[in-house]
Amino acid sequence: MNTDAFIPVNTQTWVNGRHNVRCVKVIDETWDVRTFCFMAERPVMFFFKPGQFVTLELEVEGRQVMRSYTISSAPSVPYSFSISVKRAPGGLVSNWLHDNLEEGHELAVHGPVGQFNCIDFPANKVLFLSGGVGITPVMSMARWYFDTNADVDMAFVHSARTAKDIVFQRELEHMASRIVNFTLHVICEKVERGQAWSGYRGYLDQAKLNMIAPDFMQREIFCCGPTPYMKAIKALLESNGFDMSRYHEESFGATPVDVKEDAIEQAEIAQEETDALVQADMVRVEFASTGKSIQIAPGETVHAAAAKLDLHIPKACGMGICGTCKVLVKTGEVTMEHNGGITDEDVIAGYVLSCCSVPKGDVVVDF
Repeated sequence: MNTDAFIPVNTQTWVNGRHNVRCVKVIDETWDVRTFCFMAERPVMFFFKPGQFVTLELEVEGRQVMRSYTISSAPSVPYSFSISVKRAPGGLVSNWLHDNLEEGHELAVHGPVGQFNCIDFPANKVLFLSGGVGITPVMSMARWYFDTNADVDMAFVHSARTAKDIVFQRELEHMASRIVNFTLHVICEKVERGQAWSGYRGYLDQAKLNMIAPDFMQREIFCCGPTPYMKAIKALLESNGFDMSRYHEESFGATPVDVKEDAIEQAEIAQEETDALVQADMVRVEFASTGKSIQIAPGETVHAAAAKLDLHIPKACGMGICGTCKVLVKTGEVTMEHNGGITDEDVIAGYVLSCCSVPKGDVVVDF
């Protein structure tokens, strides 16, 4: 036997960071949703917590663009991962992905990160609530429970615009037909001419929730969908006196209006305070790799300091969610208020998310 033909496989495990991957499959889920499957050139076990997301590093129309997408596959299929993207009217990246990303295309991804997952909140009974393409993280969770034969009672409720917009419909029906601890309920907002639909119509309301999951008060709830959808779900649950510590929603996405308004107000206040600062209040931020440094006002972030020096630290969300702007602090301390975009291990090693890290004093950053 010619043993030279056998190449040993040194399997690596996925850790939060930047990784080069290759698109190996493109699947049309619906008329406007596609799933893109990725693998590494050398075998990597893509283990993550179902519900987490990655950030794609892309070049679109000649400029670098970062976009974050929830992983729709489950870590029970460990040597690849998938994202499912809805084409959005006027959407720069979603349209580019649909029109340009093909099998064989290579790109870089950052992650995985995210606090919205079913591993950190174990339960015997769960209720998955999703609207539109918000189905992706809860689908990852359902797939994980299904593949691992978990003893978890799952009620899966998905809201779609019409019957042709139901993502993963055949797979969901297959799962429901195979195991007794998975019940599927789909609600279509409306039925278009020529469509056959015998299921629920309209929106998820109190009456439908009582019929679908009469024991919803005893379930751990995972919710993802458009902001108005999640806002309505929260209001419905709160009106029932639901224990909201057992409610979890995907926080990644567009910044809510009230947060934007608060950010503007805080920025104005910060500017007024900055105008009154004396030089002694400033702190120095040095970027070791370039040798550049700058003094910034208390309350300004490491990322803001870099931008003033024309140093481009990649950033996608700006809210400590995506993890793209991670840098290493060599000396000094910062105050970091993130939203799940960095692991405890990275924090212990000295890494911070520059978009939400404010120096306590002079710091030196490895960038």
